[in-house]
Amino acid sequence: MSRARWTVRGRVQGVMFRASARARAEQLGLTCQAWNRDDAAVEVVAEGEAEALDELGRWLHRGPPLAHVDSVQRLPA
Repeated sequence: MSRARWTVRGRVQGVMFRASARARAEQLGLTCQAWNRDDAAVEVVAEGEAEALDELGRWLHRGPPLAHVDSVQRLPA
């Protein structure tokens, strides 16, 4: 099992980003936590198979329909 952590910036708070990220992670068979940060970013931590984590990372660059993602940074888990 692998673990990954990302910071997502842009219009990502107030647009169902956290709930959508958790739902997408669940579809991929991952466990996931997502929370709003004080700097208006969202932080996401997920665990599971490496390929599924990579797919979640790609999804984070798009996010849900109302989001506008400016940047995604994968951090040391």
